[in-house]
Amino acid sequence: MSFDLIVKGGSLPDGRQADIAISNGVIAAIEPNIEAEAAEVIDASGNLVAPPLVDPHFHMDATLSYGTPRINASGTLLEGISLWGELKPIQTEEQIEARALTYCDWAASMGLLAIRSHVDTSDRDGLKGVRALLSVKDKVKDYINLQLVAFPQDGFYRAADARACTIEALDMGVDVVGGIPHFERTMEDGKRSVTELCEIAAERGLMVDMHCDESDDPLSRHIEQLVFETQRLGLQGRVAGSHLTSMHSMDNYYVSKLLPLMAEAEVSAIPNPLINIVLQGRHDTYPKRRGQTRVPEMLSYGIRVGFGQDCVLDPWYSLGTADMLDVAFMGLHVAQMTSPDDMRRCFDMVTKESAAIMGLEDYGLDVGKKASMVILDAGNPIEAIRLRADRLCVIAKGKVIAQRPKGDMRLSLPGRPDSITRRHKAD
Repeated sequence: MSFDLIVKGGSLPDGRQADIAISNGVIAAIEPNIEAEAAEVIDASGNLVAPPLVDPHFHMDATLSYGTPRINASGTLLEGISLWGELKPIQTEEQIEARALTYCDWAASMGLLAIRSHVDTSDRDGLKGVRALLSVKDKVKDYINLQLVAFPQDGFYRAADARACTIEALDMGVDVVGGIPHFERTMEDGKRSVTELCEIAAERGLMVDMHCDESDDPLSRHIEQLVFETQRLGLQGRVAGSHLTSMHSMDNYYVSKLLPLMAEAEVSAIPNPLINIVLQGRHDTYPKRRGQTRVPEMLSYGIRVGFGQDCVLDPWYSLGTADMLDVAFMGLHVAQMTSPDDMRRCFDMVTKESAAIMGLEDYGLDVGKKASMVILDAGNPIEAIRLRADRLCVIAKGKVIAQRPKGDMRLSLPGRPDSITRRHKAD
């Protein structure tokens, strides 16, 4: 028997040591010491072989636009939205596509092979962003699973054409129904928008991913409405609430009622650690709220949680590298999830848990699954987060798309041997 590719001696996230054999873009075998011929063999000995990293929340139509037409001086969410409103009419479809493709190159090099991107459907100029990202989705389909969310950034009711444009975007082939109820003119309009958008999703058989309660307002209640509509319309397992930052300030008694309802409705949560802790709490003096929602408490109720990147070099965030291990690292710290089990769960939240939120059925390191994986310069998931480990090799659908040599540091220190290798890995 022969294979197209064998990855030898890798350490899997569950601690097993195994070889992975690949044929025709599919995992054909996962066993210790596979003895067979292969057109290509990759030595992963001592390194973590993981399924691809996954980002369940991003804004690809805005990425890499930082500084155009100006910088967000206050660093707030609302100024970012205002700045995005200034950028939309002056950017071209070609510019959006070029930036998005550049970001996809970054993502591929980092082993990030599945991305859910919200795309603004408040665009009164022919849905430039939607057309651009649909084109990008087709161009990267052989190595990145790009899932698009119809997102009326300026408010489903608040912006004059947003409702019609959102429906048009779904007709064009956008995958998921989104919304931003807390940005509507009134709390009541926000509630109505959740209801109508969920009804649209139910009619079309689509998933829902709603920007929900992305504020510091402890009285915001749109996640409650989202949970209710999920139950009413039979959308269990197909709905996610993104951000949920107001929950950090909600009354504890109310949250003790809300979290079981989320679990019962199978509504997932997508916090975005890097962005939530930067944008939230801007009106506070001290003590300052950190912005991230109640991740450990959600996990204790069995709510599915996936960490998102959200932004890279755009009107809301001036940093970022498409590194989901960086996201997990920050999320771990803000949530104070420092036990070994918790740290491993944080790795899951940028891999398999986010894949489940996106509904990626052909994902994972199992025989018969799509042969996409990343080899990390780390021995296990905790070490991968601690080091934000180098990606030694990225494989997409059975093809090697990125490689880098292992780079241990060589030290030459006074009074020490001429050359010493120093590694941060725990050998």
